[in-house]
Amino acid sequence: MNSIDRRSVLLAGLGVAGAGALTACTNASGSDSSNALVTPSGSAVAAAEEKRKSTGRQQKVTLTAAPATIDLGGGVMAKTWAFDGRAPGKEIRLSVGDTLVAELSNQLPNKTTTSIHWHGVAMRNDMDGVPPTTQSAVRAGSTFTYRFITDAPGTYFFHPHVGVQLDRGLYAPLIVEDPREPLSYDDEWVVLLDDWVDGVTGTPDEVFAEVGQGMGGMDTGESSSSGSSGMEGHDMSGMEMGDSASPSASASSDSDGMSMKFMLMGAESDLLSGDAGDVKYPHHLINGRVAADPDVYTGKPGKKVRLRIINAGGDTAYRVALGGHKLTITHTDGFPVQHQEVDALLVGMGERYDVLVTLGDGVFPLVAEAEGKDANGFALVRTGSGSAPKATVRPKELDGMIMTASQLRAADDVRLNSAKTDVTHQVKLTGGMDKYDWAINGKPFDMDNPEANPIMIEEGRRVRLDFVNDTDMWHPMHLHGHTYQIGTSGPRKDTAIVLPKKKLSVFFDADNPGQWMLHCHNAYHGEAGMMANVAYSA
Repeated sequence: MNSIDRRSVLLAGLGVAGAGALTACTNASGSDSSNALVTPSGSAVAAAEEKRKSTGRQQKVTLTAAPATIDLGGGVMAKTWAFDGRAPGKEIRLSVGDTLVAELSNQLPNKTTTSIHWHGVAMRNDMDGVPPTTQSAVRAGSTFTYRFITDAPGTYFFHPHVGVQLDRGLYAPLIVEDPREPLSYDDEWVVLLDDWVDGVTGTPDEVFAEVGQGMGGMDTGESSSSGSSGMEGHDMSGMEMGDSASPSASASSDSDGMSMKFMLMGAESDLLSGDAGDVKYPHHLINGRVAADPDVYTGKPGKKVRLRIINAGGDTAYRVALGGHKLTITHTDGFPVQHQEVDALLVGMGERYDVLVTLGDGVFPLVAEAEGKDANGFALVRTGSGSAPKATVRPKELDGMIMTASQLRAADDVRLNSAKTDVTHQVKLTGGMDKYDWAINGKPFDMDNPEANPIMIEEGRRVRLDFVNDTDMWHPMHLHGHTYQIGTSGPRKDTAIVLPKKKLSVFFDADNPGQWMLHCHNAYHGEAGMMANVAYSA
């Protein structure tokens, strides 16, 4: 598949990189004359930005997106796209109230457009990095400067929001520090998780071209429903399997003309209530390193370390544990929670968790088990002498107490104030693997007309979203520009796992005007159409 995706084709015709082209048809109030929506660069957005507290400090960075050959360790070299020749990209760290001035230079090939989305940051709408809604995509050979105030501390990251570029090497941590940090600890370690295919067995575009065909082309014993995972009833007899002996390995040959190079069959997880994922990744990385040549954190026994765990993957949830240690959850998606001691965490794509751990004496495995996929990411914590455990080690903590977000409680100072819900929107998650017709409320997002069928909200209102998962697969649902609260006292988050055939209710205050994407953070589900525009009325 050509690397120029459907977003690129649409946006190349806009002719400029930036938000200006999007406001040409708006009226003086900053709203579209036909839909009466607040526009990303309208007066309401500017007014909200004026209310943000600023330190007056600026941090300037240049991020060059370009082809790169990345050393993943263990002799694994990957041809990918990366920021400034490295993956993950260099961490950006600043303090609450600082202004980030980030110039994106697009040096990608084949007229490929791109952008940067600052995942989890509640910023001004025209800096959110979502073509074609908040800006025109940045053309190859062009630059675009993002400028916004970081007004909430937390663990964030950034990545493109064009096609399936999320599943390449274009991502990096963004840490916003609290100058009045209430936690006490001795050191930090950012732990970035990723499932990796690019430049090893194929490209994300090739993955999407294959999985996007759905399972309907395969020989089936009986038809599956539209909400099916697409595996029930499929006749796998006679299909040549790949080089893995695992029954979950994907086939390397065709069945009825359908390529099976990237499709993962039989990935099942009790924690995720069924199908765990559909993409076969050759590697699972921690901080850009394969398990055979892991990243190593070196510390001292008895020291307390803050781990900032980020799942930047495209199709994989990770069960994370540090062998021989308990983890104390302090934050999720940047916001504090009532502290909870656990053995392991389940981290969906786009989610972040901060945990505290008091280090023991020795060499310990940090394992990110690819949930349901019979594979691991692996790193080491070394505080003393001793031999390193093997990359195949499976700490007992992975089967211990596992806390998921819905069981956590928001810290008192970030819990939403009691208020009457002004509007409730049902967000039905629909589709399945049979036709790969992932959508919201039965309608795939229309890139040609992003203002069609918006979820309308009004500034100043308390909003309830009822995620109703009508599919047989889990979805990590991410809302841009806001954090919502799970239930009446759950954690404040911007990305939450919605299990199959379940409902999850979340609440947020409409305090950041603009047009904001709500989508599944499975890169391939979102690109297929499980995305909607949450738009403020003018």
